[in-house]
Amino acid sequence: MSDVVSLLAQIEGTGRDARGAGYQRPGFSDTERELRDWFLAEAARRGLETEIDDNGITWAWATAPGENAVVTGSHLDSVPGGGAFDGPLGVASALAAFDELKASGALERARRPLALAVFPEEEGSRFGVACLGSRLITGAIEADRALGLKDAAGDTFADVAAGYGLDPNRIGTDHSRLSTVGSFIELHVEQGIGLINTDQPVAIGSSIIGHGRWHFSFSGQGNHAGTTPMGHRADPVVAGSRAIGDIPILAASHDQAVATVGRTLIHPGGTNVIASGMSFWLDIRHADDTVVQQVLEEISARAREHADGTGVEVSISQESYSPTTHFTAELNSRLTSVLPNAPLLPSGAGHDAGILAPHVPSAMLYVRNPTGVSHAPEEACEVDDQRAGVSALVKVLERELGVDASDDSSGPVDSPGPVGEASGLAGAPGSAGGAS
Repeated sequence: MSDVVSLLAQIEGTGRDARGAGYQRPGFSDTERELRDWFLAEAARRGLETEIDDNGITWAWATAPGENAVVTGSHLDSVPGGGAFDGPLGVASALAAFDELKASGALERARRPLALAVFPEEEGSRFGVACLGSRLITGAIEADRALGLKDAAGDTFADVAAGYGLDPNRIGTDHSRLSTVGSFIELHVEQGIGLINTDQPVAIGSSIIGHGRWHFSFSGQGNHAGTTPMGHRADPVVAGSRAIGDIPILAASHDQAVATVGRTLIHPGGTNVIASGMSFWLDIRHADDTVVQQVLEEISARAREHADGTGVEVSISQESYSPTTHFTAELNSRLTSVLPNAPLLPSGAGHDAGILAPHVPSAMLYVRNPTGVSHAPEEACEVDDQRAGVSALVKVLERELGVDASDDSSGPVDSPGPVGEASGLAGAPGSAGGAS
């Protein structure tokens, strides 16, 4: 079977921007469907039993489906202008790891079922909520709210999901499915600089810091750009822009807090028109959830001041929030036992593994990125490191599957807890950043 490098080569042209601006692979799009079909075909070629559950999560069972399963995988969608490895590296590595386990005869000795999984809309770039598939299956987002989400074209998730082959009436929390997962291990490209200056190609995730997204909407009076005196305007762009300009200063006043505006929208968008509306989406992250709230309150207060000073109105709504999550201590201990040289790194962004962690024992492996850049075309992962990541994943899966029949300690663990972080590597929130 193909190794991880050739597997990624099979999809390197799918969703690539013709102008060289990275990848455009929105969740629940035709492009993501094409990638999903690629995964299904690769799984079928290996004789895996595949299914797509009620929330659009794709499963490929390497053994007969059963309880206490070991699951590995990631996602295939991207942010606008994303890189080649964010998500697909974990999916391709899962397939490659299966090949090695099968070739070595390990699957024949496994004492637990094994499944590969692909989660949809992990980035949240289409409907504004990151890790939508894992949030739905765990109940981290209510089904009614999710179904009412709209994309930039005004299409609801309910309609898009139906067009994707899902039944909107069946979307939502799936306790029976979750109960079959004994442990989940997600491999992901590193999205920061935590491993650049080390001799280790793979790290173990320790935690995911708290992060959320908020929508700021400024409403004013649309008018003519040439006939309306400056003192008679209620321009939402002025208020919104001033608020955005204050964000770096306000966030920097809190140690290691980060706040980002990566998306704005001006309505109606005419060059010679004073806008009637301006929106931006704010992303805030910090390991201390109270700091996230403080940064939000300060930015919100400043936005209201700018709205009052320009005669416009502002509304602020939360789109998603995930508190700081520590990966399962006992599971991480088992990972460390087979990867003793791998440092422990926190993640500055979200992953499906973080959403699953409060419900099933979860862990993450990060593979070195020599540029430290992610969510951009410059995202990278050396060929040797890609293969090292697969080797690490194979060791972890063998440990979890109980391939060594003399070892009775590979079962699931129920109690998550904090894990220590490697000295000198855990300082920056983005040192092992996540997809979303």
